[in-house]
Amino acid sequence: MAIDWSRTEAPSLDDIERIARAAFASLPEEFRGLCGEVPFVVQDFPDDDVITELDLETEFDILGLFQGAALAARDSANGRPEPTLIFLYRRPILDYWAEHRIRLGYIVRHVLIHEIGHHFGLSDEDMAEIEASDSYS
Repeated sequence: MAIDWSRTEAPSLDDIERIARAAFASLPEEFRGLCGEVPFVVQDFPDDDVITELDLETEFDILGLFQGAALAARDSANGRPEPTLIFLYRRPILDYWAEHRIRLGYIVRHVLIHEIGHHFGLSDEDMAEIEASDSYS
């Protein structure tokens, strides 16, 4: 059966957040525990500060960003610890999705694993093992 693309809309910010929550829930418990309860912030693009700080050529050069301290650092911080957030950038994610033959849920899950993993110093091999731990779609 053919899909009627004339009535199809691009996933919204809320849709990407729902996909991210489901993808996060599919991750191994010990991996999710690295960040505790972390809010997802879905934006169309990174803000200008992120583009400048990371020296990006365009706003499409980043799919996501983990911002904040490790869980242990937050627990032991004096005063107000830096908030932990995971940013997902909808338009770059959708652009990547359009260019590759990969399920959208897999892309969002991949971004989450790599943003969390890089922030906590996991190796590429560790992250590949986590990605292989579930066939999330």
